[in-house]
Amino acid sequence: MFYIPNSEYAFLSIENIMRNINNGWLIRYIHANGASFFFISVYLHMFRNLFYKSFLPPRTSVWIIGVFIFLIMIITAFTGYVLPWGQMSFWAATVITNLFSAVPLFGSDIVILLWGDYNVSNSTLNRFFSLHFLLPFILFFCIILHFIFLHEKGSSNPLGIYYSYDKILFHPFFIFKDFFFVCIIFNFFLLLVGFYPNLLSHTDNYIFANPMVTPPHIVPEWYFLIFYAILRAVPSKLGGVIMLLLSILILIILPFFFEKFYLSFNLEIFKNLLLRQMFAIINYTFHIYGFLLHFFNFIFYYYYWYINVIFYKSIERFFFYNFFFVCTFLSILGAYTAEGIYLFFSRIFMLGYFFYFLIIIFAYLHLFFRNSIFVRIYIY
Repeated sequence: MFYIPNSEYAFLSIENIMRNINNGWLIRYIHANGASFFFISVYLHMFRNLFYKSFLPPRTSVWIIGVFIFLIMIITAFTGYVLPWGQMSFWAATVITNLFSAVPLFGSDIVILLWGDYNVSNSTLNRFFSLHFLLPFILFFCIILHFIFLHEKGSSNPLGIYYSYDKILFHPFFIFKDFFFVCIIFNFFLLLVGFYPNLLSHTDNYIFANPMVTPPHIVPEWYFLIFYAILRAVPSKLGGVIMLLLSILILIILPFFFEKFYLSFNLEIFKNLLLRQMFAIINYTFHIYGFLLHFFNFIFYYYYWYINVIFYKSIERFFFYNFFFVCTFLSILGAYTAEGIYLFFSRIFMLGYFFYFLIIIFAYLHLFFRNSIFVRIYIY
């Protein structure tokens, strides 16, 4: 209501909101820190789903919609970060929008379309203000779709229970459980807003935007640091943009390539092997040597199946914790300058980030070719 989307008055209007409008400082700090807590909740939600493999069928559509929600959230948060028109806002807009110039043939046209001018100016601010206002409506529509797809198949659970009579009622058990957790989060949120409102922001953003003075170190908000570190780790500009987009969109492949999803093929094969051995035991019951041979085969296949499942579970957990560790360190490295040892480790951890998905793809291909060709020929 009091913000002015103009390059001359945007920064001053923020100061007016903070100093003169009744409770303007409170509303602004709730808005800024609320965005951070929103991203904290989304990251926790995503890592929990990765841990419990909630993206597996029949909830593939829920996960895919969730990835697009995350992408829209990033764009919305970035456009909002530009609006205060401080030093960090201006130069973040300059750096990020310039990335589109790496697109072959149409890159410069896309940048001019985003800027509305030949540099980041008043037209850019108006465009970003409009996008920041409109994108939440698209986000709200995607969230509705997210809920629709979720309620179509129901929520997952760590025990893998899918029958209604084995489940616990949502009310009152989960209502009070979630309410308790929300109260804890809300207390931390009030502590941050009331006592440390600028803890998660950058001090340079309290300086009026000056195109003639470049900050010594341009840093986005903390929730972009993972992708910012990946962007800077690639020497090529176009390569950095591709890896940046790929680091988000590659999440879509998880339901299709995750090895546990295709482990069902593996378990089906072992089940066929066990049944074959059981029928062989029945057929050779009156022949002592044949009975013993197939009995030991049955025991071998059973324990081989059991060890295989345990092995896959331990491997899954190992790669999940490794992925969480990599994301944490990429966030830390993104806050430092892209030089020396920081750049070196950024490249190492970027490879670790994509290694998680490559392992999933290779495991799927291994299981697919082994099960669909060689093992099935052996069975039949």
